[in-house]
Amino acid sequence: MAAQRTVSVARREADRLQTGGRLAALSRRPEVGAFVVMVVVVTAIAIASNGQAFNALGLKNNLSIIAQFGIIAIGATLLMIAREYDLSIGSMIGFAGMSMAMMLKWGLPFGLGPATPVSAFFLTLAMTLAIGWLIGTIVVRSGLSSFIVTLSFLFFLRGLTEVCFRAINGSTQISGLPDFKETSTFAYLFGGETFGWFYDLWFLLGGNVNRAGAQWVTGFDARLAWWIAVALLAWLVLSRTQVGNWIYATGDNREAARANGVPVDKVRIGLFMVSALCATIFAACQVFETNTADAAKGNLKELEAIAIAVVGGTLMTGGYGSILGVVLGAVTFGLVANAVFFIPAIDGSYYRVFVGVVLLAAVFLNERVRKRITGGL
Repeated sequence: MAAQRTVSVARREADRLQTGGRLAALSRRPEVGAFVVMVVVVTAIAIASNGQAFNALGLKNNLSIIAQFGIIAIGATLLMIAREYDLSIGSMIGFAGMSMAMMLKWGLPFGLGPATPVSAFFLTLAMTLAIGWLIGTIVVRSGLSSFIVTLSFLFFLRGLTEVCFRAINGSTQISGLPDFKETSTFAYLFGGETFGWFYDLWFLLGGNVNRAGAQWVTGFDARLAWWIAVALLAWLVLSRTQVGNWIYATGDNREAARANGVPVDKVRIGLFMVSALCATIFAACQVFETNTADAAKGNLKELEAIAIAVVGGTLMTGGYGSILGVVLGAVTFGLVANAVFFIPAIDGSYYRVFVGVVLLAAVFLNERVRKRITGGL
């Protein structure tokens, strides 16, 4: 009998230690803080808006903003894990959007004929990838901080976009483009709707009904599918491939990574090109959805992308972060940014207050996580 009691006590103690171990391991996850903040924000907005923020139209509008944040934040996160920064993301969005719109309006450069959505997108992508490669090469070859180099390109790209397109188009805005979604499947992939089955099912279950009794919302904006695709691809690369190990190693200790055969410089250059790709996808979704472009588009998006990455648990010192964390961070920021439309009593400027407070709190939290991981170093 005593032996049985001893075994029972030992089992309970083992269970307790195992639970503590799991909780301790969970507390070290970079997504924990982002998840807690997201739950608080979702609950607060749901209550304050009387559920309007999450009805059929509210859900579509919120996920549209969230997806915008999410696409560029993933590019910023991958760079930050490798201990680099890209402050040119916003200017890249403006450049890419105007480039596509100009070609769709005036035709391909050098008199090569009219442009299609496919040719306009891929020619623009070739240019933005080349710029990303140039930024990465300057950072690697010069040894300068990516913060300074990309800050320079923030001003350079924004100014170049405004000067060049004002000279060609007479304005830094382009509007009145044909609705290419109606004639081009490629344009519809960026500017159309997706996951219509979700709203169809909602309608069949008795929801998603307008005042006339018809289906209210037919689908999410296409950018949601792009965000999911980019996030899944980034997660697979980080967690399932050697390239992911290289990215973490590059941000953790570059000299040790080089000594172990990691192509550190190629990884860094490649990630600047990935950031440019994310900015181009963002711009394409805007152009083909609204049939307009503006050189001022993307203003301050680089700072929001970095803030989302930090709130998602990515360390400023590199070598640590996750795609799940940045997804949760994008959800939080998107909901708060869009809250003013569902809660009229809230001044839109409070969004910036929220960003400042949450960002500072996240930095303190991430620093604690870093010290816990490194043993206080």
